[in-house]
Amino acid sequence: MEFQDKLIALRKQNGMSQEDLGNAIGVSRQTVSKWEMGQTTPEIYKLIELSKLFHLSVDELLGLKSEETKSSTSQSSSDIGQKIHYEYRSKREIKGIPVVHINVGAGFYKAKGIIAIGNIATGVVAIGVIAKGIIAIGTLALGIFSLGAFAIGVAAVAGVALGGIAVGGVAIGYLAIGGVALGFYALGGYAMAVNVAVGGYASGKIAVGDQVKGIHTFLVKQQYNVWNQKDVLDCISTSLPGTPKWIVRFYEMIF
Repeated sequence: MEFQDKLIALRKQNGMSQEDLGNAIGVSRQTVSKWEMGQTTPEIYKLIELSKLFHLSVDELLGLKSEETKSSTSQSSSDIGQKIHYEYRSKREIKGIPVVHINVGAGFYKAKGIIAIGNIATGVVAIGVIAKGIIAIGTLALGIFSLGAFAIGVAAVAGVALGGIAVGGVAIGYLAIGGVALGFYALGGYAMAVNVAVGGYASGKIAVGDQVKGIHTFLVKQQYNVWNQKDVLDCISTSLPGTPKWIVRFYEMIF
């Protein structure tokens, strides 16, 4: 409803003439008449007096309330979407840290517990978008045992993995296994190692693969295979006598 129509309706609802309304707020009848015909509009301080007289907000008086309500409703709906949140904290604690803490929702919610599940989770076992723990599972996982899109740990499995033992699309570690593997010991489609590399393309002190580069090379092509598993293992023990036994056993399973 336009302001002039609103003003006419309010005046009549209150049984007032134009002159009565003018007297109530200190203007002439002619001024009220011009307002109601839409020829002029009240100054802001007169709008405030009118709002007080009719017990309405200025927005309601000007017919803006419906738009405000619509905007408010839309904002509330948006807020509901943003405020999706669930939190659980177990009563049992160990040294002030809850055994289980779950804190998830639309936003940056942190969880810290022996078992922690949250947008950002820290715990012995941590699961979250960002997870830090002994066992960490998340988009970004940091831990002794890490699983995620990007993982850093003693043992890491991820799209991109960095760790003592790293397994991933791109793996960087002491023992690296992946599409691209970089480490002291590497196994992958493209393997580069300080010591032993095994892969489609292998580069290392000892290299075993379809294409090889190194001090000791073993080309994996049937027509050229003049070596066997024992030859490679003997080469590792002779050339790299400090190789850990578990690494040697790992390569025993590969060849």
